[in-house]
Formats: sequence, structure tokens, C-alpha cells
Amino acid sequence: MRMSLLQQFFASAPTPQPKQIKLLDGKLNAYKRPQSAQWQCRFKLSNGDWHSASTGTDDLMEAKKQAMMLFEVVKIKIENNIALRTKTFKQLANEEIKLLLGVATSQRGARTYKDYLFIWEKYLIPFFGKYPVEEITNELVADFEAWRIAEMGKEPKAITKKHHALAYNRVVELAKQYGYVRNKLVPTLNIRGAKSEPRPAFTQEELEQLYAYMPIWHKDVHHRHSGEPRILCSAYVKFLANTGIRHSTESMPLRWKHLQWHYSGSKRFLRIWVSGKTGARYLIAKNDVLDVLTGLYKWQQLPYVSLDELIQAKLDRKVFVMPDGQMPYLLENIFRHLMKKSGLLKNSAGQNRTLYSLRHTYATQALTKGIDIHTLAKQMGTSVVMIERHYSKLTAMMAAEKLA
Repeated sequence: MRMSLLQQFFASAPTPQPKQIKLLDGKLNAYKRPQSAQWQCRFKLSNGDWHSASTGTDDLMEAKKQAMMLFEVVKIKIENNIALRTKTFKQLANEEIKLLLGVATSQRGARTYKDYLFIWEKYLIPFFGKYPVEEITNELVADFEAWRIAEMGKEPKAITKKHHALAYNRVVELAKQYGYVRNKLVPTLNIRGAKSEPRPAFTQEELEQLYAYMPIWHKDVHHRHSGEPRILCSAYVKFLANTGIRHSTESMPLRWKHLQWHYSGSKRFLRIWVSGKTGARYLIAKNDVLDVLTGLYKWQQLPYVSLDELIQAKLDRKVFVMPDGQMPYLLENIFRHLMKKSGLLKNSAGQNRTLYSLRHTYATQALTKGIDIHTLAKQMGTSVVMIERHYSKLTAMMAAEKLA
């Protein structure tokens, strides 16, 4: 007997699948979301929260198996205090980078963001990136510390270790906030290390030797493009030595409009507004800076008759740039070349001098001349404690002379 067309349609049509099924006496539900082919599962945890996950399949029988397996896995994780969901250190670090960038509204906040970003991208993410935070062990931390020494080529100072630990802890705390670490003590980074030491200073005789060699160094070039960075570097060195300003963070953003005159009776002094890691401040430059800046703006071919006219104009242009307005690439390398050629790279103790040595030179000379540490701390944008820590031997000798 032949079937009617209606009977043939229902015979060939697929059996409709349910949108939701109950498993384990209703403890576990499998369901499909609207416009989704794959089955999901959902069940209540012992703390009353609901846990949901995808079975990863659109086949009902396979979905049931996957749902049962997920249910058992979650049960085991809870019994062993293992987080139900997790993210890698890299994923969490990237989230923390976005969070920190969102609140870096001030110059100081922006500087903090850049410091953390450097640590995460240079050291922490390359090593810990692929690991979930809860899987970081004491052995892994020990491996990181050995790897870091190899990367840096030396044992990091205590202050460096402290900054790395702070950046690492931010990611760990974010993991805890998100519930990716369940009642587990995540190992911390070791912050013990050698105390930082001030860079070796120049004596007055060495500074005079350096200044005398600079014109020779300027001419010892094969083409103009290598000569210009040397001229700028020389002006930069003299500026640092006569202001005590921090290399890079305070000096490189400096603009001509940040220079002002400060009057004291009939005398006037150059006052410079700087903004660094300790906030904004004014400092008073030594008089020798006037000749340095005059030579610099003339070399840059700025259209002003005198330095006084340039200061009054409040020019919004960076001070330490080439005549075309571009900044040189890595002044540190140019300075190192100057040190090698001048024979002043190392001090008597064999320590290498860097651009930070000029700030140390300024502080040493100021204390030798009898400037009190409170005035010096304000001038250099640091604390009295820091001055005493780094220059305790020098201040003790000064006190001896006054007390004898």
C-alpha cells in the first residue's frame, strides 16, 4: 500500500532533538543556546554558584559524555583547591597593562606604567608567559632568577629585584581577584640583592681633562652625521654636570620654555622646571650652564639674538636635539665612545662611568662646597635619606672638619 505524501514527509523528517536534558537526577543540565549548534552544560557548585561550560559538540550522545566528564573534572578540582578556570601569566599581564594604562593620567603615572611595561615585556612575560599563575612553583621561580642573571649579564641589584617583584605581584593579585588561584600560595620573587651604589664620579681635574678633549673628539670624524651627535653629547654632558638633573627621565623631555630667570635682589639665576619620578620641581643651574645653552641654541640655528630672548620667547621645542629637530639615537653609546677615547671610562677602582656618573659628580661637588643635604635633596629631587645613604662617608668627613 502506497504512503500518502504527508506520511512520506513525516517518515523522512529527522526526529527533533530536545533543547534541554537533565542528567544525574537533575544535578547536571545539558542545553543549547539560541542560534548555537553545540551543547552546553550547567551545574551548581557546593558554594551555590553555577558553573557553565561548552561540551564542544553538536552530537547529543557525545555531549552527554562530555558533560559528565566536565562535571567530574570540576568536582576533582574543587576537592584539590584547583581553580576551575585559568589564564596564562601572559594573558593576565596584558590585562594588567590595559588596567594600568587606563589610570596613568598623570606624568608620574605614565612613568610608572612605562617602568612596569618594560619589566613585563623584557623579563616576566618571556619567562612566565605560558604558565597559568597557579602552576608557578618555587622551582620555576628559581629557574627564572638564574635565567634573569644570564639575560642581564650580572646579578641584579636589590632595587631592581624589588621592582620586578612588584610587577610580578600585580599579575598574581589579578589572578586571585579573578578566582584563577584557589587557596594556593603562589611563590614570590626574591628581593634580596646587593645594595645599589652611586656611579663613580669625576674629579674636577678629570672634568677639565674631559672638556679639553671634547673639541678634538668633535673633529675626529669621517662625516658630518657622526660629528653632530658628538657636539650634542658634549653639551649634554656639561649640562648634566652643572645641574644634577637625572639623565633621560628628566633631561630628554626638557624644552626651552622650561627655562626661566630667577631674581634675588640685583642678581638673576637660571631656574629650570623639571618633572621626574619624584614629581615636578624647580632647580637652580650653575652659571656655567648659560654658556652651554648659548652655544647649543646657536649650533641649532634657532632664530634668536641671545639666550635671554630665547628664554623670553618660551619656545616649545626640546632642548637636546640636533639642528634638524631630531633626537640622536642612544646618547649612552655616544657617551661611552667619548669615555673610551678620552681615557676616562673607568675610575681608579675600575668602575665604568655612565651618564648617571655626572649626577653623582654634581652631588659630590655640592657637598664638598658645603651645601647642606636638605637643600641638595630638594635641588636634585631626592630625599635626605637617599643623600645620606649614598654620600655618608663624604658628609661624615665634612662634619669632622666643622667639629674639629
